Amino acid sequence: MQANAGQRFLIVNADDYGYFESVSTGIIEGAKAGCITATGIMANSPHFDACMERLQEAPGLDLGVHLNLTCGAPLSGAMADRLQFNNGVFPGKFTVINSLLAQRIRTADVIAEWRAQILRCINRGVRISFLNSHEHMHMLPGLFTATNRLARDFDIPHVRFSTPEWRGKTGISGIVRNTLMQIVSLANRGAAADRARLPLLGMNQSGKLDIAYMNRALAALEPGKPHELMCHPGRFDPSEISDPGLRAYHHWEAELSMLMSPAFNDRCRELGVRLVGYRELDGEERSDAGR
Repeated sequence: MQANAGQRFLIVNADDYGYFESVSTGIIEGAKAGCITATGIMANSPHFDACMERLQEAPGLDLGVHLNLTCGAPLSGAMADRLQFNNGVFPGKFTVINSLLAQRIRTADVIAEWRAQILRCINRGVRISFLNSHEHMHMLPGLFTATNRLARDFDIPHVRFSTPEWRGKTGISGIVRNTLMQIVSLANRGAAADRARLPLLGMNQSGKLDIAYMNRALAALEPGKPHELMCHPGRFDPSEISDPGLRAYHHWEAELSMLMSPAFNDRCRELGVRLVGYRELDGEERSDAGR
């Protein structure tokens, strides 16, 4: 990846591909517009097959696996057996964490499940560039080590290293989240010693990115060093997405509109920010690179 003097690099990585069909439609739309450069696939999605077909519309989009442990049905028999207490489907993240602590769910079960999710993508011909996870579950001590082991097993070059972000306003919930993320990121530093850790943006305004945040974040990018923006753009279909918690947390349409806006594009040009994908970090070029 060649850098001009002062040039900045940003991977725009959309989480939750496959979570909902409407969200996935928006991610493809943003990828075709050149403002989304990567997305993580939720391999246990009930919409998996349809969403995989749609990826053909965006050949320049880098793909990873958005490892899931907190929603939907598992792919592995071992995990399905462990989840009989919850009718065979994943419970919320706090129940999962408690189940891991109580050994109701074992680390080996998680590894088997995540291996199945990775293999489902590989079997559909996906070239996997990275791993991350839904609700940052891969950052739990023990699971982060397992995630890096899976990455080595499948020759996946990048694993998201989630870190707290204190930029901007931080309420009580944000302070709690950032404090917990600080603890787990410090605990996991040794496990990630053999991998480059991309600085992560978007944590402090997850689900609600806006142009004011991006103006500050883009100006703070270190020249010559790639950064990753975690984002959640998409289209919103109220007939498909009924959960009030999700609807309050995520501003899918607003994030997509911001990323596709002239204001965001102009700010990137003004600051010398080039939107790139993971393959460019590895010495390749995207077919739609150049925004």
